[in-house]
Amino acid sequence: MVDLRLQVVAAVMGIIMALATAGGGSKPSGAFEFEEATVNAIQLGFRNGTLTSTALVRFYLDQIARLNPLLRAVIEVNPDALAQAARADAERRRGASGGALHGVPVLLKDNIATRDRLNTTAGSLALLGSVVPRDAGVVARLRAAGAVILGKANPSEWSNFRPVESGWSARGGQTLNPYVLSATPCASSAGPGVAAAANMAAVTLGSETDGSILCPSSANSVVGIKPTVGLTSRSGVIPITPRQDTIGPMCRTVSDAVHVLDAIVGYDKLDAEATGAASKYIPRGGYTQFLRVDGLRGKRIGVPTVLFEGYDQVQLAVYEKHLNTMRKHGAIVVEDLDIATNFTDLYDKETLLMNAEFKLSINAYLSDLLRSPVRSLSDIIAFNNKHSVEERLKDFGQPDLIAAEKTNGIGARERAAIRRLKGISANGLEKLVKEHRLDAIVAPNSDASSVLAVGGYPGIAVPAGYDKGGVPFAICFGGLSGYEPRLIEMAYAFEQATRVRRPPTFKR
Repeated sequence: MVDLRLQVVAAVMGIIMALATAGGGSKPSGAFEFEEATVNAIQLGFRNGTLTSTALVRFYLDQIARLNPLLRAVIEVNPDALAQAARADAERRRGASGGALHGVPVLLKDNIATRDRLNTTAGSLALLGSVVPRDAGVVARLRAAGAVILGKANPSEWSNFRPVESGWSARGGQTLNPYVLSATPCASSAGPGVAAAANMAAVTLGSETDGSILCPSSANSVVGIKPTVGLTSRSGVIPITPRQDTIGPMCRTVSDAVHVLDAIVGYDKLDAEATGAASKYIPRGGYTQFLRVDGLRGKRIGVPTVLFEGYDQVQLAVYEKHLNTMRKHGAIVVEDLDIATNFTDLYDKETLLMNAEFKLSINAYLSDLLRSPVRSLSDIIAFNNKHSVEERLKDFGQPDLIAAEKTNGIGARERAAIRRLKGISANGLEKLVKEHRLDAIVAPNSDASSVLAVGGYPGIAVPAGYDKGGVPFAICFGGLSGYEPRLIEMAYAFEQATRVRRPPTFKR
């Protein structure tokens, strides 16, 4: 099996190098450059006639066909993607094209429902063949923006609500990191992160409960935006917990991610409470106005000491260099801060609540399906037991699913846990930000994910470097609810000042 995998790696690397060599120096003048294409470049290509949506979709389908046998980032391609692209091209010829995502192929994490010929399974065989009643709220907005739904990306099964390897699902297999194949692709949105990094889609969409956008973005050298909970609708998304679930973009640049964010935010009557509460944060004129190269100027950025512990001196030196870059671009960096609360029980309280909320949420989701092989959490557990080989029960088990099934709703213990997590947020990040008048905190990779998760706060991961083995790492800008405008300003200015990201190396 190992020899076979190495043969596949060698074959794919040979193809990649051959194509790169064949293309070197022979590209016609004015021809569109597909590799690393940004949303802005794509729209320019549409306008000047060097690109069509059909050609763009064909490029990404070819990328998937060549790379996916190795990377396993894509679980399914949309059989209607080329038809959608042709429709976008026809609209453009009639002068009826829309905004930034019109005709742009988007890859969705396989927990985001589409009412089409694609499956929505969270990577599980238990949901294969299920039929959703409607598009997820964010998908409806993408379609309204004219985007092409390219397919579904491989998640960690049940968004890691089984303790599987990061990026593994029974349907999709094991997703690999395109920079260093033996490195982790990290967390449940691994597929979208890898696909974006390896140019298998123009832009991708992931979901996060705690770390599942920020971690794979960090590990795969892409930009990930974890929005304030409720800023984007969760309707039609296979859930874990409504207190923390959020849907956000994972793209190669901050600008691309912001274009996607602009398209998917807003009120949804099927997620009314959360989207209604968060709609007040959406700025008039959208988020692209905050793509400012001087976005660090005057910003107060906090550095909580505890979040940088455990890193080697080489990586810490890179982070210190980045802090100095922020200072040079006008930021006020406040170091050696203490998040003044005790986090020791955060994980236990978060897990206690997730178990109860997952059972309630997944049973509600399953009951809404038009057709499904399973109708309850207990059915999922039974399915896994019956298909133990395919679902690799011997390797991973399903302890989280079983623990959730044993819960009985939101009782006294759960309400106490909610109060405790609210206290952690109020006495932690909220207190720190207000006392020091911060616009953001910064942290390595996804190390602030739990702090942001339990408060429903936003964060943006931006590529920050590569370790001595070539594995990417990131810096995360995090803030309070509704802080997206200032986080975008800082993330974009940092990206433009550092320009760290480079294409994958497929290192063995």
